[in-house]
Amino acid sequence: MIEMELVGVRVELPANQPIVLLKERDGTRYLPIWIGAVEATAIAFALQGVDTPRPLTHDLFVDVLEGLGIELVAVHVTDLRDGTFFAELQLMQGEKTFTVSARPSDAIALASRLEGVPILGAEAVLDEAGLEIEDTEDGEDSGDPEEEVRQFRAFLDDVTPEDFKEE
Repeated sequence: MIEMELVGVRVELPANQPIVLLKERDGTRYLPIWIGAVEATAIAFALQGVDTPRPLTHDLFVDVLEGLGIELVAVHVTDLRDGTFFAELQLMQGEKTFTVSARPSDAIALASRLEGVPILGAEAVLDEAGLEIEDTEDGEDSGDPEEEVRQFRAFLDDVTPEDFKEE
């Protein structure tokens, strides 16, 4: 598994399809995952520190986990089958560890609400759907999240879901 960074969410036009973007922490590949509008909003709110008057579904789930003494240890993006991404929540309660299947969008929305929860991508998933996007003209990672989002937006201007289908 490869550690990923959550770069952000964006709406791909003209289809109005939200995308979450992950980037290899120690690499150059990006992993765009098309997600639902509700999950995109939940992730964006968490990244921006928006506090809603009532808890959103993902906030509620975090509260339930905390109330039960369960820790979200990691999120794993495990597979890509027929254009659909799969993920797992790695959980711990006391000494007991267990895994729960989840949609990547929900798993990422949970991780974005909890400090220090790593998001990991399977090598096979990155090999199949990861994209090389240079961050700067000299190919070096700028380390600037705003620059990464700008580059992602430029990338999204030209990408379509068909770009991720096997030939």
